Amino acid sequence: MAEKSEHETPKVSKFRWRKAEKTDTTAKSEKTETLEKPVKAETAEKSGEKSDPETPKVASKWRKAIVGVRAITSAKGPPKDPFLDRFTVTGRSYSAENEAPVYHFKDLFTTKFWKTIHFDPSTTGYFYWSMVIMFAVLYNLMIIILRCVFIQPNEQYLVMFITLDYICDTLYLIDMFCKSRLGFLESGLLVRDVPRLTKMYLKSKYLVLDIITLLPFDILYIVPALKFGTYVRFNRLVRIWRLKEFFHMAETHTNFPNIIRIANLILYIIIIIHWFGCFYFQISYTIGFGTDDWVYPSLANPGYEKFWQQYSMSFYWSTLTLTTIGDTVLPHTVEEIWFCTGCSLMGVLIFATIFGNVGAMINHMDALRTEFQNKVDNVKTYMDLRGIGPELQERVIKWFDYTWNNKQSVDDKESLMFLPEKLRAEISIHVHMHTLRRVAIFQDCEPGLLVELVLKLKLQVYSPGDFICKKGDIGKEMYIVKRGKLQVVSDDGTKVFVTMSDGAVFGEISVLNIAGNKTANRRTANVKTVGYSDLFCLTKNDLWAALEEYPEAKKMLIAKGKQLLRKDKLLDEEMAAREEKRQTGMITKVDMLVEAVEEIKHNLEKLNEKIDKSPAGLRPINVSLLSDNARSSLTSLHNLDKHKMPSTIPEEDEKKQEKKESEKKEPDEKEPVKETDKKEPEQKEEIGEASKKITLVHVKSKHEESKETKPENATNTNANDQQTNK
Repeated sequence: MAEKSEHETPKVSKFRWRKAEKTDTTAKSEKTETLEKPVKAETAEKSGEKSDPETPKVASKWRKAIVGVRAITSAKGPPKDPFLDRFTVTGRSYSAENEAPVYHFKDLFTTKFWKTIHFDPSTTGYFYWSMVIMFAVLYNLMIIILRCVFIQPNEQYLVMFITLDYICDTLYLIDMFCKSRLGFLESGLLVRDVPRLTKMYLKSKYLVLDIITLLPFDILYIVPALKFGTYVRFNRLVRIWRLKEFFHMAETHTNFPNIIRIANLILYIIIIIHWFGCFYFQISYTIGFGTDDWVYPSLANPGYEKFWQQYSMSFYWSTLTLTTIGDTVLPHTVEEIWFCTGCSLMGVLIFATIFGNVGAMINHMDALRTEFQNKVDNVKTYMDLRGIGPELQERVIKWFDYTWNNKQSVDDKESLMFLPEKLRAEISIHVHMHTLRRVAIFQDCEPGLLVELVLKLKLQVYSPGDFICKKGDIGKEMYIVKRGKLQVVSDDGTKVFVTMSDGAVFGEISVLNIAGNKTANRRTANVKTVGYSDLFCLTKNDLWAALEEYPEAKKMLIAKGKQLLRKDKLLDEEMAAREEKRQTGMITKVDMLVEAVEEIKHNLEKLNEKIDKSPAGLRPINVSLLSDNARSSLTSLHNLDKHKMPSTIPEEDEKKQEKKESEKKEPDEKEPVKETDKKEPEQKEEIGEASKKITLVHVKSKHEESKETKPENATNTNANDQQTNK
């Protein structure tokens, strides 16, 4: 027993050590171990075994641990709302092969991590990494040309520049690795296969650009006689394409794309002015400082020998020349003339494009305001032409100001019209679900119905003093108060009964059209706005159009509506029961009629099959001798059979031929009466009886089905007898 207690004690310390370093993946197993520990102690006590004196202390500690674990597990957040759980949008899902692996810090030191690591270009982390590379590209783009032209900074800050150079080179190497593991979309899924990603990168143009960027021309530094200086790092400028890629990503990752575009253009302008300023100083150095008025003054003059003075004057000259603003000194030499000409052409081409884009972006930024202002101007013009009073005009203008200041002028349908229906539904649920959940009658409805209702909600803005509804009006809408205050007032508006605020719902009973409602779906109160109020409206037509596909939800809503009416004593039970009985009887009759039609159709199909299987089939009938009802019945029967019934028989053709020949004879010549003419009335009677039998043939089909159980000889005999009778 002593050995057992000694064995348990280190187990406790081991658990404590693991508890200090536990992760999310092992927390569950440790809790299980924690709960099982005191159970073993209690079992040992019941079995009568002796334990070490320290065992009760250990057991008490385990009990305290259990209490702590239970307290942690019981300390849950706010209760879940089952109404909203039905509309929870989960994150992106992947298949088993495409599932993103989860890494921990300790995985950085494993080979598997470096073999499987990949990057998603749509994530925020990769966006921030692109921002770091953007700063490295900007450093090379601005500093390399500066160090090549100006001598002082390269001598004074050489150590700092060399350090920054190799930091940027290291970032370029890391970015090259990231590019070889950068995923891409295929059929809407992110490709995570590392060998495939690497193969794609090796075949792309970016590999060539990255290799050119990182060619180690810096080794020429060790040859002092060459005196290349910073020019050996010009290949680092090849990665300027990453600058453009970053700004494209920034437009999609931020909510202010127009500001990003303007910042991009301003940055390009500064870079161009910077480079042409450096060119100006280099040409002045080549021609000679102070040789004429166009070049940079002599460095011997006081103040012109400092770096910041040199750079500032060069930047200023470049700005004036490229923007063609202000007066500049005329060039004298050929080199100066050609350089100024190139600057002017470059300035015209670049800045015409840049400023044109800036103007377009500014107009686009203010397009919504311009469109809204056009609507206001049109309304003002209309009111002036129609002679609207100044008070009403002022109310209209204030309404426009309120809608603009509160961002209510945006049309949701117009803004989301290009999105698929599912995405529109999710956005509408996110925006309006908290509003719809306030309606008690919709709490237990099906999710599909709620989605349709959310899409049908319409926002309406009311001015102060507007009547939402008046007593006695027919209710065609229900309202949900989004923002504002409303009052239920008396008929004369002097007495206030109830004040409603955000989240209030009224008019939901009128849209349900419940039978037995004593108010006859009319408004029972006057509702008036106190200030500007935003209300969501759901019309009766929209509600019933959505309920056509959800009969169970329809019954549930009507039942809840009846409960509310009973609570207010506004439901006529007798009328409701009578109407429900009438509707139930109508539904039963319709169902019986549908069943009868289906049975008749089935019997006709059986009859057609038997007619097709008959050896001789039906003999042709002289349709001209049938009555109108019999003729229509026969036509309907043969249309179902998909066979064409001849309108006459050969005997009728012979009669017509004989009639034509008799007309050719002399008038006084009389032919003897034929026996067929005497028998014609009898034939008409027989055919009439046959037509009546045809119209009732679907009734006799059941009797014929019972005959199918008889031997085939009897069936053939009956068929022949029927054919003979017909």
